[in-house]
Amino acid sequence: MIDPYQNDLLVPFDGSFHLADRPTIDDTAAKESEKKLKKCIKKISSLQRKLHAQDKYSLLLVFQAMDAAGKDSTIRAVMTGIDPTGCQVFSFKKPSKLELDHDFLWRSAINLPERGRIGIFNRSYYEEVLVVKVHPEILQYQRLPEVSDTIWQERYESIRDHEKHLSRNGTVIVKFWLNVSQEEQHRRFLSRIDTQEKNWKFSHADLDESKHWPKYMNAYEQALNETSRPWAPWYAIPADDKKSMRAQVANILLRTLENMPLEYPTMTAKDQARLDEARGRLIV
Repeated sequence: MIDPYQNDLLVPFDGSFHLADRPTIDDTAAKESEKKLKKCIKKISSLQRKLHAQDKYSLLLVFQAMDAAGKDSTIRAVMTGIDPTGCQVFSFKKPSKLELDHDFLWRSAINLPERGRIGIFNRSYYEEVLVVKVHPEILQYQRLPEVSDTIWQERYESIRDHEKHLSRNGTVIVKFWLNVSQEEQHRRFLSRIDTQEKNWKFSHADLDESKHWPKYMNAYEQALNETSRPWAPWYAIPADDKKSMRAQVANILLRTLENMPLEYPTMTAKDQARLDEARGRLIV
């Protein structure tokens, strides 16, 4: 197991996380954040090539947040410069009929990154203890054999076991909760209404969900407390300032890669002899 990067944004593993104690804004200057992001991306790109060449570990990044927190733009900004052949992104929307015919972890499990690759989940199986917990009526459409009073604890346990299994088998997991305030969320909604090029982004359903803010915050707090573990840590990222948020995510990604024992494959004497033989056959 890879030791998680330790900083003030790490959600503790003992269940003591209090959402109200975590800021939604970082005071880091915009120019400083941009410089930090660029430096991180350059180093991430280099380490990603080692990850891909070594073909031993995979890296799973999970992004969860309220609507308009900046998941898409953060993924785009942080992963700029990464070799696209070694990276994959999956967004999980409303489950399909096929997906509902399986357990709630199935649709994400079949999209896990292969060894040597970085996988990104834009939303994930955590929706099942967030959206579904806020709207428990959804459970009646999941055709479960039984819905007990302990269903949420059972799902937390399933997630912990699933992530520990992945960690044991070489998948390094890092989870980001983008902590945006409701006021900033509404400012971004307003920008989507007032800016023609952003009109397509506005969703009345997103605005309707914002009415349930207290329930969502309670669901997030419990989910993070129940599932932030050394093998699959959560980081609570202040998200009211997008530039600072992106720099923080990039820094955590970089530190995680630096903690991994990555190296290019070494050649055996036999491999080197074959390379020498191949060199002799070249016409240049």
